[in-house]
Amino acid sequence: MSNIFFRIYLVVFAFITQCLFAQNYPDGMSDGTLKVNSTDVPVKIYSTTEIQDLNEFPDKKINENVLVILNESNFEPSYFNYSAATLVKFKDAKYQLLDKNFKLIETPATQENIENFKYAVKSNKPITAADKVDLETPFKIWDPSKGIELGPITLHFYSLMFIFAFGFGYILMNKIFKIDNVNHKYLEPLFTWTLIGTILGARMGHVIFYQPELFKEDFWSVFLPISTKNGLKFTGFSGLASHGATIALIFTTLYYSFKIIKKNPFWVYDRLGIVVSLGGAFVRLGNFFNSEIIGKPVDPNSPFALLFPQQSSEYGVTIPRYPSQLFEAVGYVCLFVLLWILYRKTNKKYQQGWLFGLFFVILWAIRFFVEFLKEPQGDEFIQIGGLNTGQVLSIPFMVAGVVIMIISKKFKITQAENEKPE
Repeated sequence: MSNIFFRIYLVVFAFITQCLFAQNYPDGMSDGTLKVNSTDVPVKIYSTTEIQDLNEFPDKKINENVLVILNESNFEPSYFNYSAATLVKFKDAKYQLLDKNFKLIETPATQENIENFKYAVKSNKPITAADKVDLETPFKIWDPSKGIELGPITLHFYSLMFIFAFGFGYILMNKIFKIDNVNHKYLEPLFTWTLIGTILGARMGHVIFYQPELFKEDFWSVFLPISTKNGLKFTGFSGLASHGATIALIFTTLYYSFKIIKKNPFWVYDRLGIVVSLGGAFVRLGNFFNSEIIGKPVDPNSPFALLFPQQSSEYGVTIPRYPSQLFEAVGYVCLFVLLWILYRKTNKKYQQGWLFGLFFVILWAIRFFVEFLKEPQGDEFIQIGGLNTGQVLSIPFMVAGVVIMIISKKFKITQAENEKPE
């Protein structure tokens, strides 16, 4: 039965990646329609996170109507004077400035109101204060708040998803220990070592595989959630790589297995894989809220097309793209359900390593196929046969998973042996 699940899963992902393909936008802008009262005004849509690129945009000669989406990264307090001057430059170039409800803003930008500026529009027929204006696009625009405002503190959704990942992971592992009749005193150390391995491993993996230049350009940002470029700034760990987290978790779990719970490491890996599958889905949702790890350009009429105005400039022009974060998240949820069913309804949990091997094969197969639709993360300095860094790094993990499933026959235990003796 498990082999059928496995084959169906891979066939579905292969089919999706074959049916979906990237699109080109020669002018770097997408198309939309401004509904001004009852009149349709076709516009070219532009957005960027780089204030310098935004500042240079009014100088471009564009013969069509244009709508520029402004976002919070354009108006950081430390660059207020430059941001305000950029808005003045737009007005001088005959752009009209509007708020999120498409209402004209006639007052100059101040530190108190600058975040109210949401759009800059230049059209053949100027918009008046009495006009009712809406934006229609064949694609969805993903431009949410990045967190929950709690007075002077903002609880970022990205951080919240990590909290959910570890919180639900703890609850799930607690249930697993009850099912296996294992003393719960071994649960706290597992949670601690998993947390350390995930955060440090993911961060180091990202820097080593995708941004090694940080060791020279911004050394402290590698180990601390700060940036020292252009002044000291708290950033959080915005660059995390699942390959690095996996490698670190393997070593921290080895320590936990031999020194603390004193069980075969595969016993721990089998159960940790179930938890990690669900946690991975939450992390990808966090990436979605952060408009990072985005997909390649897509046909604007595709049901998957999303515009990410807050995407980092490293991904290129801001145009409709695949929500590759959600593709991975859905895949990880399906993997979690499959592993949980196999754990609860079969005897595979007594064949130490089998569930972990299956977890490795499917998890990295998901990553491998979704990579076809993802933009590169940093410099892709590992490329073989047209495969990108993420895909090349996934292949050894998939092979390892197959090997582990094969050798797991040697590590079968009974139900009595499964329970931790006291």
